[in-house]
Amino acid sequence: MLTKRIIPCLDIKNGRTVKGVNFINLIDAGDPVVLAKQYADLGADELVFLDIAATLENRGTTLDMVLKVAEQVNIPFTVGGGISSLEHVDALLKCGADKVSINSSAVKRPDLINELSQKFGSQCVVVAIDAKQIDGEWFVHLAGGTIPTDIKLFEWAKEVEERGAGEILFTSMNHDGTKAGFANEALAYLSDLVNIPIIASGGAGNVQHFIDTFTLGKSDAALAASVFHFGEIPILELKQKLKENNIPVRI
Repeated sequence: MLTKRIIPCLDIKNGRTVKGVNFINLIDAGDPVVLAKQYADLGADELVFLDIAATLENRGTTLDMVLKVAEQVNIPFTVGGGISSLEHVDALLKCGADKVSINSSAVKRPDLINELSQKFGSQCVVVAIDAKQIDGEWFVHLAGGTIPTDIKLFEWAKEVEERGAGEILFTSMNHDGTKAGFANEALAYLSDLVNIPIIASGGAGNVQHFIDTFTLGKSDAALAASVFHFGEIPILELKQKLKENNIPVRI
């Protein structure tokens, strides 16, 4: 059985790690380079680095920050934020990223998923989907959750798999930063719908939430930010608890 992955997420704005609730009210959470090294040393399986202002500011992810983080870590490292071209992805991979995460650019031009997977391999392409449940239906949102669309989550997830995405990073905007648990019902549906790994994001608040998303939500990986950034859940302790609950993890 494949091991389940624990992935700290570094949301970056103005060169600092930030954390918010429901995608707003951002507070400072530290130096991303320092945090990245700590997580690599403390047993994280992967890291996700998201330049959350890049799309809104109509620019690409900052390459020098990626280079600095990559020099500090020895675990897979995914970079996202404002990525819209093969050239940009090529530059990020040369700076040390292992995978790229695309979101708004993929919705605006879905062929980008095909192009990236054909050039760099599907294992390199993570499609991030930010979705909000409205009147019982999940809808995709763009630009850091600021732009609603009429695109339905599950239809879009199926399409990104068919176009060559290697993984889906699903963030529930309803759960983000609430520490009330992951959107396990939607995650389980996604997991049954597609044949690529699903990374759960949004809502981690305690160890039980991670246990639930791996069992009830059928998630392949769980991503969290503030519970790790502020030392509320030590990663090694979390993994020990997961192991005690018969969830396969790398320790």
